Amino acid sequence: MSKRKVIIIGAAGRDFHNFNTYFRDNDAYEVVAFTAAQIPDIDGRKYPAELAGKLYPAGIPIYAEEDLPKLIKDLKVDDCVFAYSDVTYQHVMAMSAIVNTAGASFTLIGPKDTQVKSTKPLISIGAVRTGCGKSQTSRRVIELLMAQGLKVVAIRHPMPYGDLAAQKVQRFATLDDLVKHKCTIEEMEEYEPHIAMGSIIYAGVDYEAIVREAEKEADVILWDGGNNDTPFYTSDKEINIVVVEPHRPGHEIAYYPGETNVRLADIIVINKIDSADLIDIQEVRDNCREINPTAKIVEAASPLTVEDPDMILGKRVLVVEDGPTLTHGEMTYGAGVVAAEKCGAADLVDPRPWAVGEIKDTFEKYPDIGILLPAMGYGDKQIADLEKTINDTECDAVVIATPIDLRRIVNIKTPSTRVSYDLQEIGKPTLADLLNERGF
Repeated sequence: MSKRKVIIIGAAGRDFHNFNTYFRDNDAYEVVAFTAAQIPDIDGRKYPAELAGKLYPAGIPIYAEEDLPKLIKDLKVDDCVFAYSDVTYQHVMAMSAIVNTAGASFTLIGPKDTQVKSTKPLISIGAVRTGCGKSQTSRRVIELLMAQGLKVVAIRHPMPYGDLAAQKVQRFATLDDLVKHKCTIEEMEEYEPHIAMGSIIYAGVDYEAIVREAEKEADVILWDGGNNDTPFYTSDKEINIVVVEPHRPGHEIAYYPGETNVRLADIIVINKIDSADLIDIQEVRDNCREINPTAKIVEAASPLTVEDPDMILGKRVLVVEDGPTLTHGEMTYGAGVVAAEKCGAADLVDPRPWAVGEIKDTFEKYPDIGILLPAMGYGDKQIADLEKTINDTECDAVVIATPIDLRRIVNIKTPSTRVSYDLQEIGKPTLADLLNERGF
């Protein structure tokens, strides 16, 4: 039989993992291409031969997703595997329609074919949408485990936007490691908080190789599942924690694979109840109960800490929020806006008239962002455009609501203050109660 020709539709994350675990060294298939979406400047590259295995000595090309119909026909493709997350069911099935119209089959690969089994106890933490509070939940769980004297090693969902071969296995234990691995702003936002709390975090491209390295120094593996993907790992002893939030009620049953995460959850954390309407909290709770009646529910808040509230009071402020939360996360406000309103800002300044280069392109691609500035920084050019946009915007102060202190990366000339936030459980049960109940 001839090999079935495959395109993996992805965004530099789940797509590479699906290839590594299911297609690499699989003689039944020939992966002829990847396509890339969501992340800028990742098309036009190759998945390198060093990672692709013996069947792909020349590597595998990566194309822009908009080329998909032509690629299917030109490369005589049999199957297209959809492999990225944080998208509506409408988006998933629209992609299916495009693929089927071009003559190929459309496939979603399940956990059994892609999960790697760890030899260590495992806690997986995911979410239904970007911006729910997954990262602060991960930090809270690590704090609880470290307080018991356990050595916790986190493994982060991939963000391989640079040299893929060099990023096969990455270990971050100090801030110098962020420089060593040439991290983007998005990567720093995820890795630096772990480093600051004395925890080690791994990431990269080859997640079989990554977990084997992490296991050498861990009592417990924590899967920090970015972009709301399903867990890459399983274990004989595991807990699956999933974060939902009531600022986007209904998304927990309308996004792929967010609903899958809720259905898989042992513990569901309903976050941000301190800043949401009761009716929205109840809708999220009811939806979760309907599709996963056995999961334990923890309610939590995300209290804000403002570095200098007086810098906001009565001022016209530019709010800079976490980039992915505003772009494919589709949030129209975040912690910075909540802090600005709480601290009495006179007005929020719209940065779009001053946006330049790739930041201007981001606003054009995501027009619903509105008057907030996403902290995009996938490369040096984008970081430079972000810095110029911030400094050119006519405002009294800048409110920084990114997971790291953006001032360490960008030279902000306008007076600025930072907003930070952590997870705080409300009532019972707490995460500590449920972890103890499960033997952690």
